[in-house]
Amino acid sequence: MNPENPVVQLCAQGMQAEAEGRETDAHALFRRAWESAADDYEACVAAHYLARHQPTPEETLHWNQECLDRADRVADDRVKGFHASLHLNMAKAHQDLHHPDQARAHYERAAAHLDDLPPGPYVDAIRFAVADGLRTTATPAEGPLTDLISRWCARGDLRALALVLPPYLGDLGTDEDRTRLTTALHMVHAGRLLPRDEQRALGRVLASPAA
Repeated sequence: MNPENPVVQLCAQGMQAEAEGRETDAHALFRRAWESAADDYEACVAAHYLARHQPTPEETLHWNQECLDRADRVADDRVKGFHASLHLNMAKAHQDLHHPDQARAHYERAAAHLDDLPPGPYVDAIRFAVADGLRTTATPAEGPLTDLISRWCARGDLRALALVLPPYLGDLGTDEDRTRLTTALHMVHAGRLLPRDEQRALGRVLASPAA
């Protein structure tokens, strides 16, 4: 985003106010940004920040939808990197309103736009959030593996977690992601890093058709 753009500057000031705990000032600055927007691009930027300061899930969804609609109207390279985040925000808003089908649809759209973002911590954070959303809206939710990972977290089994958590948290359900996760699970199993009962449980996970 162009730091010289007046709407962007207002949003940056709003984020500074937010970081300082001045929520009322932040909301006022984001509202000024929205009222100052001269085109769909600027309105998209302002709506994104306004969505962060709404009192109800319904109003949060409204502003996230406004943001996405404006980005769709712009439809050029200025917003190409926005869509993964915008669909993630829509998914979370729908999930807060207990709309699991709509939430999952937006998580899937967010996943489809991840390749629009350059490598780095930002896209990793979006990927992990999208993967978590896909897991929480899955039917049925994953059972045995999730239970095993919870047990490793509870006792701080860093060796198993170091191998499995990165591919698990970033799993979007693609063949490549599933292969990466299965490889990590095989490494834990082959290394005999677990207590006997967990070793057997992991063996059953790996033997299941989904593994």
